[in-house]
Amino acid sequence: MSAAAQRVVRKFWHVMGTNDFHAASLCLTEDFRLQWPQSGEMIEGRENFAALNTAYPAEGEWTFDLRRIVGEGDQIVTEVCVSDGTMRATALTFHTVRGDLIALQREFWPDPFEAPDWRARWVRRPED
Repeated sequence: MSAAAQRVVRKFWHVMGTNDFHAASLCLTEDFRLQWPQSGEMIEGRENFAALNTAYPAEGEWTFDLRRIVGEGDQIVTEVCVSDGTMRATALTFHTVRGDLIALQREFWPDPFEAPDWRARWVRRPED
């Protein structure tokens, strides 16, 4: 993975952690797009990104715990634990880096689910 592209994405998540989403939007290209395939939505542009994240309902300050970062060239994938102090979610984000900015993100928010009992004899459930 390109060290430069990885630095860009790490910086983005770091700035997101400040909860200054206008500052975080400066890590994005002016023609930035964020795709949310699960809901069929696309956010276009820095301003919309900052406004949506600023208005997003939250119980407290958002935290972004970068758990994993992998990639090749200008394509970087991150696994981030997101929390507002009450809720916790995982974001899997596919980033396309152009120069020293992020041009495209394709983001998935997988919901946890209860494992079916029929598999219990073949699997182990990790302790929390």
